[in-house]
Amino acid sequence: MTKNVIMKKIINRAKAPTPKFFKVLRTVGLALAAVGGTILAAPIALPAIVTTIGGYVAVAGGVLSAASQLTTTDDSQ
Repeated sequence: MTKNVIMKKIINRAKAPTPKFFKVLRTVGLALAAVGGTILAAPIALPAIVTTIGGYVAVAGGVLSAASQLTTTDDSQ
């Protein structure tokens, strides 16, 4: 498959309806990403472990949101 065909499939999948459970997971993922970003951007000095955990939380939230957005109810895609 060409890159254009693959990109069109991904875009169509992202635009397709998302099941309710995955909408909730997407919202949780966005919240985790926001909390992680807030920890990373804190204007005060935080211990290294806290900033490390903040980075992991931000990445996990982003991945969770992206995976939940690409889940569809249509099995043919």
